[in-house]
Amino acid sequence: MAESKKEQARNNGPGTRRRGEALENAILQAAWEELETTGYNRLTMEAVAARAQTNKTAVYRRWPNKAQLIIAALIKFAPKPAIEAADTGELRTDVLTFLQGIFKPLQAIGPETIHGLMSEYPGKEHPMSKPLPPRSEDDLFAAMRAIVGNAEKRGELRPGQLPERVISLPVDLLRYEMLTTHGAVSEDVVVQIVDELFLPLVRASAQAE
Repeated sequence: MAESKKEQARNNGPGTRRRGEALENAILQAAWEELETTGYNRLTMEAVAARAQTNKTAVYRRWPNKAQLIIAALIKFAPKPAIEAADTGELRTDVLTFLQGIFKPLQAIGPETIHGLMSEYPGKEHPMSKPLPPRSEDDLFAAMRAIVGNAEKRGELRPGQLPERVISLPVDLLRYEMLTTHGAVSEDVVVQIVDELFLPLVRASAQAE
């Protein structure tokens, strides 16, 4: 039998006692909405609790500070970087397309949020403080290697022409920009990485053989 409107209001209203995953999802949804509405700097745990129709103790019990709460909300709701190797038929366009798939979702998050998280997240626990994986286990390097492999098949590069350091350079420099600027990387910077650094090294490697 369908619920009456009064019963629905009682079950969905502020007085509903939610637990576990249902409450966590409500808090994360509220945090994401607050972030979009007010921005990272003005966002407060109290405002998130009010939007989620719970108390701030319930929020702090799960996420002891704003940075950790927003990291969790971003993981759940923010657009995810695309790390698949592009294959457009040309090396330059492949690398640009691949790097754009990484940095454009970060642009959507915005520099204020990125800077706030980099500044406020507890140092030893910060996701960016973890050492980078070796190249053999790095998904971004694997994608760059696949892009180079496609260029070799098309005849743009000789097989084995590029050293690993050159292959990983675009990704390494993108990471460096993110760490040093504490913000979203611009498209102009990505074009500079490819046109002024990566491709000249590709050409230099070809001439050295």
